[in-house]
Amino acid sequence: MEHEPIVLDITGIDIQGESARIRRRGPITPVVLPGDVLAWSVTDAAVLRRLLTDSRVSKDARQHWTAFKKGEIPADWSLRSWVGVDNMFTAYGTEHRRLRKLVAPAFTHRRTTAMRPRIEAITGDLLDQLSAIQPGTVVDLRKRFAYPVPIRVISELIGVPTHLAATLHACVDRFFDTSDTRKEPLANYLEMYGLVSELVAYRRAEPGDDITSVLTATYDEDGTRLTEKELVDTLMLIISAGHETTVNLLDQAIFALLTQPRQLADVLEGRSSWADVVEEALRHQAPLAHLPLRYAVEDLDIDGFRIPKGDAILASYAAAGRDPEVHGPTADEFDVHRSTTGQHLAFGHGAHHCLGAPLARLEAQVALPALFARFPELRLAADPAELRPVRSFISNGHDRLPVYCMT
Repeated sequence: MEHEPIVLDITGIDIQGESARIRRRGPITPVVLPGDVLAWSVTDAAVLRRLLTDSRVSKDARQHWTAFKKGEIPADWSLRSWVGVDNMFTAYGTEHRRLRKLVAPAFTHRRTTAMRPRIEAITGDLLDQLSAIQPGTVVDLRKRFAYPVPIRVISELIGVPTHLAATLHACVDRFFDTSDTRKEPLANYLEMYGLVSELVAYRRAEPGDDITSVLTATYDEDGTRLTEKELVDTLMLIISAGHETTVNLLDQAIFALLTQPRQLADVLEGRSSWADVVEEALRHQAPLAHLPLRYAVEDLDIDGFRIPKGDAILASYAAAGRDPEVHGPTADEFDVHRSTTGQHLAFGHGAHHCLGAPLARLEAQVALPALFARFPELRLAADPAELRPVRSFISNGHDRLPVYCMT
């Protein structure tokens, strides 16, 4: 007997519990997205890894999502900006290769490693601000540390001028709130598009050593370049993904260490590394729990399951990160000594693997040890069970992370 599709909780109140329920239904399970849109959730790590490298799986809704092509997905659908943009996130085949080739120069190893001094300086400045707070005061460490580190890094990397920063950051925050009403996400996308268009115009007039300037001046060997919409949508992708993923990585890593004091001691005393902490945090609490969307280019038969041609596929990274077939019976536990710690898909896999993954790892490996070195007595200021998640089934972090910053 077939089960009814699981209706995803758009508020993300219990992402891991819901992910476990989906996984128990099987590796490929029908789910209902906001707006009663159907998709296939893939929770099995091995199956997901195969699908992410399968040329018969697309990210182009216009070409390969039947419901989208038929006009069944309304213009004000809350996830429309995730599937209807023009950038490498939603491109397929040769078009994806063209866009990625044009964007890749902005994410060279040199450019990423050159950011270390600025990441260290930004981290140090934020820690100085926290040190100035009266001891015993409750501080929201997500707001005061996990959030501003990556938003300041990505803003500098993109070349966001001061007069656009605050409004643009507010748009990024709303982008991941999937509990919004139907019309608000569309309005937010349009506002963000306008702001990024202003950024592009500003950097054309005032070019610098930043990604926006690089992308506006990048041509391939045939003399083609990003169209204006591709450029703006690409920058929107970089700003959003380059920020939220790292915020949640820092948030979840800090939370895990504060609730696992023996593991924190192992890291501080050198029995485990900060790299292990970062990879285990990515596995244990994937920063993006579900990532919309992919589509079956043709009928897909996988391990006895069929995804019909034209159906939508949801990569469920939070569930895949806790797959017991990969990580054993303790998959739900945070363990920096785990032998499979690095075997996760938090940054995707295959052609769409995140270009910004090295930068996110660098930020975390700079910020986390600096935080715990400055505040060795850092502790939570609330019962862990009482902390609430951000209102999203995509973004996987805490709404707030209250701590005592005791020096």
